[in-house]
Amino acid sequence: MLALTAQAVYAQLPSSKALISSPDSKLQVAVFQNEAGSVLYEVSYKGKAILEQSPLGLTTNISDFSKSLKLTGQKTAVIQEQYTANRIKKSQVSYHANELVLTYETPGKQKLDITFRVSNNDIAFRYSLPQVGETARCVIEKEQTGFDFPRFTTTFLTPQATPLIGWKQTKPSYEEEYAPDEPIGTPSKYKVGYTFPGLFHVGDNGWALVSETGVSSLYCGSKLSEGTSDGLYTIAFPEPGENNGLGSAKPGIALPGETPWRTITVGENLKPIVETTVPFDVVKPLYEPSKEYSFGRATWSWLEWQDESINYEDQKTFVDLSAALGYEFVLVDNWWDTRIGHDKIKDLVAYAQSKNVGICLWYNSNGYWNDAPQGPKNKMNTSFERKKEMAWMKSLGIKGIKVDFFAGDKQETMKLYEDILSDANGYGLAVIFHGCTLPRGWERMYPNFVASEAVLASENLIFTQQANDKEAYNAALHPFIRNSVASMDFGPVLLNKRHNKKNDGGRIRKTTDIFQLATAVLFQSPIQNFGVTPNNLKEFPEYVINFLKDVPTVWDETVFIDGYPGKYCVLARRSKDNWYVTGINAEKQAKKLTLSLPMLAGKNLVQYADKENRESQLQQVSLNKKGEINVVMQPDGAIIITNATGSR
Repeated sequence: MLALTAQAVYAQLPSSKALISSPDSKLQVAVFQNEAGSVLYEVSYKGKAILEQSPLGLTTNISDFSKSLKLTGQKTAVIQEQYTANRIKKSQVSYHANELVLTYETPGKQKLDITFRVSNNDIAFRYSLPQVGETARCVIEKEQTGFDFPRFTTTFLTPQATPLIGWKQTKPSYEEEYAPDEPIGTPSKYKVGYTFPGLFHVGDNGWALVSETGVSSLYCGSKLSEGTSDGLYTIAFPEPGENNGLGSAKPGIALPGETPWRTITVGENLKPIVETTVPFDVVKPLYEPSKEYSFGRATWSWLEWQDESINYEDQKTFVDLSAALGYEFVLVDNWWDTRIGHDKIKDLVAYAQSKNVGICLWYNSNGYWNDAPQGPKNKMNTSFERKKEMAWMKSLGIKGIKVDFFAGDKQETMKLYEDILSDANGYGLAVIFHGCTLPRGWERMYPNFVASEAVLASENLIFTQQANDKEAYNAALHPFIRNSVASMDFGPVLLNKRHNKKNDGGRIRKTTDIFQLATAVLFQSPIQNFGVTPNNLKEFPEYVINFLKDVPTVWDETVFIDGYPGKYCVLARRSKDNWYVTGINAEKQAKKLTLSLPMLAGKNLVQYADKENRESQLQQVSLNKKGEINVVMQPDGAIIITNATGSR
């Protein structure tokens, strides 16, 4: 591994080698070439190897930019930017990075730029191609980009599903399970690679989270390939069968053009992984918001009451529930077009408005890419039908839409996401996606984008007992992986003991009541579609209901406190002056921890916790002189510590 002095930011070395470091000089990237003229890079943190020699380059229809390259120039810059955000883990972001742009040339004099930006714990890089002569178009045949981890690395990855499998041929729906701490190079379930993001534990050297950002209609969504036995994973494009086989799996770009950013978040511990903002640091808004969008809490009948609840009277009941809790929204799910109808939706919206509650509506994305039968169908897949439907929604005062059942990661599908978002903005509609791909910087790129599912979410608690048995384990993964890089519409807080309408049958919840409350904070999404039901108002102590009334969904700050993926997680989020410290325990024994919470020093605090018999309790607590507190989290249980007075 090449070393870099603490004072150096950039260096050009003999034999076409270049180095770039983070502002604090702890994170270093070395870029060099081998005898074949291929470009490679290495990554180290505090002098320890994170990535070994890893390939860079593109193969395109206009030239091969993967070998026989000559370094012809380099430029450096310092990036310092401050921006505000209202839909990610913090509201004020200061991005400071060093930038290095390396220009390479093929024997045919065609050029390729590779841009690196390195901040204190994050690396982002992308390729840029200029226009050469009259050729203004380019197909990327293959991206050589790789991530070669040391052989002692273990992985936390979720497999990419093959196209047109699963329920109604709706996969990939990005709802596969994670395998924790697997040996490097373990074959994936479906043998077609892994979905972003991927978490890697590089032994004592540290941790790395690999993902991508800045994907729009101008490129496809990518994934990680299968890993080799010695630890190399490469960028892979969608499977040809995605989108029901229609459209190219290879992206095409106009020249001059560029690829999305590949990102690597690195730390000696998990704190930088959980707190990273790199998916948003290197992208820009693509359009202005048509209005000031509002966010908040929603009730959602479908989760516990299922399809039978999609009728006018049940939806009025959930409007009343939202009003009682002070929630901003109700989500009306699938089949409303035939079971309620457009005319009665107008009446429902008027009733909700009288209660100061907004209505959001579910839609099927479908054109031809799967067999999901739920309606409304064929309203979101064509421009004229989409705009007609959105104009109707705007006339009623509908607040947002949830669009479901997408078809993969091809560029054609990315264009559909963007078209829905941009059209919806024209009609003042916020957008949530389900049965969908990972958002890639979309919270900053699209001002009306709220969140995506792209996770094995709460609906599976209704479908299978296994999901309930593993609920705590899965929840203890998401802050480190999926929810680290993008908002996640999970649908948290299911307080029913049994998952059905009457709370007397169906799957059995294994987690505690406090665990369920904790997920309202643990999972980050600016609109939370909660699984609470009307009976919960009568079944739970006043302090539980008060917490549900008070908990925010947008955050000014997020701080990782302690944890390990799949075992336990403790993090703190701040909304204005109120801190919510939440911890969950997925292990089989009670977890005793000493938490350092200097942000709560001198404040009046309450703690929600589980007794040994799993009953909940509310206690007044305080920190010691060091700003510490001892806590106990029961198995499948949780704690919440807050200074928010309204939660008591």
